[in-house]
Amino acid sequence: MNLPNKLTLIRMFAVPFFIGFYLMGMYAPALVIFIAASITDYFDGKIARSRNLVTNFGKIMDPLADKILVYSALCLFIESDLIDAWMLIVILAREFVIAGMRTVAASEGTVLAAGMSGKIKTALQMVAVIIMILGLVLPQIPMIGKVGYIIFILSLIMTVYSGCEYVIKNKEVFSM
Repeated sequence: MNLPNKLTLIRMFAVPFFIGFYLMGMYAPALVIFIAASITDYFDGKIARSRNLVTNFGKIMDPLADKILVYSALCLFIESDLIDAWMLIVILAREFVIAGMRTVAASEGTVLAAGMSGKIKTALQMVAVIIMILGLVLPQIPMIGKVGYIIFILSLIMTVYSGCEYVIKNKEVFSM
């Protein structure tokens, strides 16, 4: 197994520890784990591309690991009343539509690449999660959580935009 794939697995294995610390109210260790896991997302892709180590495992598991990490945090945020459930539903609906389109395309031998707006969406989500948890670590500075929430709203807008862009760009999938 190559280094980028190991980093992806580390990100996935970090999720239960992140969740555990968060649920115990130990937000600082949860934050450190989330940041470290997020950093592996940057490096696994960079290393895979620069060293020509792109694998089918990485193509599937890297975005899945991102989603497991971020959406676990968002579920915790619903439980903590930091976000509303409908927000996560919008995000998941986008993911299900795109996953369905990719499945249909793959069955026809076509690979639908992720667009830049989808990557921006993921980066905004990760930054929002980090800042919102930082707001829990530093409750005496309520502005931090508010800034995180604003960035999360921007990520939600980018989620809808990137989903629409993806559907429009790949509309031929619906005729397969």
